[in-house]
Amino acid sequence: CKGCPNQKACASGAGKAVDPAVGFVGDRLSQVKHKILVLSGKGGVGKSTTACQLAFTLAAEGNSVGLLDVDICGPSVPRMLGLSGREVQQSGSGWTPIMVDLDGDTDGELLVMSVGFMLPNADDAVIWRGPRKNGLIKQFLTDVNWGTLDYLIVDTPPGTSDEHLSIIQYLRGSGIDGAVVVTTPQEVAMQDVRKEINFCRKTNVEVLGLVENMSGYQSPVNQLRFLDPSNGTDVTADTLAMIKAKCPELMSMIASAEVFPAFGDGPQGMASKFGVDLLGKLPLDNQLMAACEQGQAFVTAYPDSVACEPLKGIVANLKARVEANAASKAAQEGAAAE
Repeated sequence: CKGCPNQKACASGAGKAVDPAVGFVGDRLSQVKHKILVLSGKGGVGKSTTACQLAFTLAAEGNSVGLLDVDICGPSVPRMLGLSGREVQQSGSGWTPIMVDLDGDTDGELLVMSVGFMLPNADDAVIWRGPRKNGLIKQFLTDVNWGTLDYLIVDTPPGTSDEHLSIIQYLRGSGIDGAVVVTTPQEVAMQDVRKEINFCRKTNVEVLGLVENMSGYQSPVNQLRFLDPSNGTDVTADTLAMIKAKCPELMSMIASAEVFPAFGDGPQGMASKFGVDLLGKLPLDNQLMAACEQGQAFVTAYPDSVACEPLKGIVANLKARVEANAASKAAQEGAAAE
């Protein structure tokens, strides 16, 4: 504590006082059924990809979904949802989140809020210290009119810093279902993800499960590109023609390769060690990348892609865990009331 500028506040007990905004957030989000954080200790592992496609997939299944982007310095959600250039509107009931136009026949809806909608120029740097970030997160929770939602997904920046502490503090009064923690198979990512899991334990946020992203590369053989090893010339057309002529059954096969070799027992072993679920493994898929670049729902735009079923499985496992926890909590509350 020596040297800390908040030493006097802690000693006086003022540091333990509950921010009045916590209760206001609880009232504001009282119509939001489930609140899920998407976390990772490491940057570049696909948190925003996971958060956006979780939200898209849940909405495609008929749910009312909100997606809150608290990655204030690197907001990528507007691009990944096809909302670049949109602006937030204000009404008498607060800020109105941006609605995504969903493709396909669905009764679901997807509402989005991000600092990316507030930047005059998409390339502007957000150079803020902690208190200002904290103030914007508070506004996102108190001033945004989310309405009635089945799920609120919160996309966070990497690490265990101001944004994470703020969102957990303010959501505490309304209840957090838990966190989805995203990792890739290599140790350079997992060593930071282990810190994130421990962060969740210290802040009493349940880890709903791990997602292993970039779990190898998979592609239909007919979508592979072939190069001449001697000079790098593209020989895809000739190679595919030869395969069709000599072994046509290969054209329906899926080619797979390990891009990031797993360290030790990989994310599965890490999940077992920490006693958390592995929700699923999401392979590298160029069509998943295309969906994110184009702001599309992957499961709707590319239903036959190799990563489509793994993503649906992750969403199904997450829903099952959340619903089981909710049923268990309701049963405990019912028993306590008797």
